[in-house]
Amino acid sequence: MHEIKCPHCSKAFKIDEAGYADILKQVRDEDFEHQLHERLELAEQGKQSAIELAKSQAATELQRAEATKDAVIQNLKAKLDSLEVSQRLAVNEAVSVIERERDEIKNNLVRAEYEKQLAEKTLKDKYETQLKDRDDAIERLRDMKARLSTKMVGETLEQHCETEFNRIRAAAFPRAYFEKDNDARSGSKGDFIFRDLDESGTEIVSIMFEMKNENEHTATKSKNEDFLKELDKDRHEKKCEYAVLVSLLEPESGLYNTGVVDVFHRYPKMYVVRPQFFLTIITLLRNAALKSLEYKKELALVKAQTVDITNFENELETFKNGFARNFELASKRFHTAIEEIDKSIDHLQKTKEALLGTDRNLRLANDKAQDVTIKKLTRGNQTMKDKFSELKGLGSADADTDTDTDTE
Repeated sequence: MHEIKCPHCSKAFKIDEAGYADILKQVRDEDFEHQLHERLELAEQGKQSAIELAKSQAATELQRAEATKDAVIQNLKAKLDSLEVSQRLAVNEAVSVIERERDEIKNNLVRAEYEKQLAEKTLKDKYETQLKDRDDAIERLRDMKARLSTKMVGETLEQHCETEFNRIRAAAFPRAYFEKDNDARSGSKGDFIFRDLDESGTEIVSIMFEMKNENEHTATKSKNEDFLKELDKDRHEKKCEYAVLVSLLEPESGLYNTGVVDVFHRYPKMYVVRPQFFLTIITLLRNAALKSLEYKKELALVKAQTVDITNFENELETFKNGFARNFELASKRFHTAIEEIDKSIDHLQKTKEALLGTDRNLRLANDKAQDVTIKKLTRGNQTMKDKFSELKGLGSADADTDTDTDTE
């Protein structure tokens, strides 16, 4: 039995096991339900609180994220604005530089165009003047040729060149020789020979000249090349350094009308010139020869020094070779003499040893001779003893006789 006390009236009453278990079950169920309800309410309240807290935290985080995002956006916007400003400034600066360069290039182009036009005009005027001068010269030459006969054309050109040279001879070539070539012993001759000398009389340069011209109405037209071979032959025969053909032949030739033309590909040291370049070619060759003469003098001095050095080296080499040869011979003879002395010493040593051996033998022989007595010689030889005894007796008698004689 179980005793149960009422919680309201505090009255106690007893109840059996079944009733107690039933009441206990009811109490437990009600209490469980109550506790469960309370816990559910608490859980709901906790959930609501957590939800509110989460909402609050989320709102806070969202606000914070919004603020961070706004800051970042503002920062990026500021950077973009700054970058845009920098780009705009860089673009403006680049555009300004390009515009300045463009303006400068434009000014340079304008100036270059102006200079080009000026140069073209100057060059055009120069060439027009040269062409005019050339046309005038050609016209003068044509007029001159027209007035000359075929026979006198060449002679007149020679006279022209001679006159031109004599006009400046005293001032430009005071020591020069310029005369007609009258030596035809080899079968041909040039027109003029030019030789210039320095103060010491050394030849600076020599030129064989040939002047050629013909009347333009002549049926057969000669060419400059027709006279080069003979001119080269004359240059060699007269021992001239250069050869020059002064020619009015081939008047329309673009080659010969340019001025001084070298024909080295055909003949060495040969030129073809128009008459207006007659004095020019002399001056050019003479000036070049003057420079060459300086080099020749320096070369001659160097050669002389080189010859002196070479002679000294040759003499030194000859002395060295002779000394070496004499030393070699002396050395050989010295060694031969040493060998002969060694041989003589060896021979004398052997002779000395032989003499010493002879002396020793003679001494031994002398010792033996000194040791020899009649007694030893006659020992065992009765005959010899008798003979010596007889000789001894005879000796005594002779001695007595001699004594008597001396006494008398």
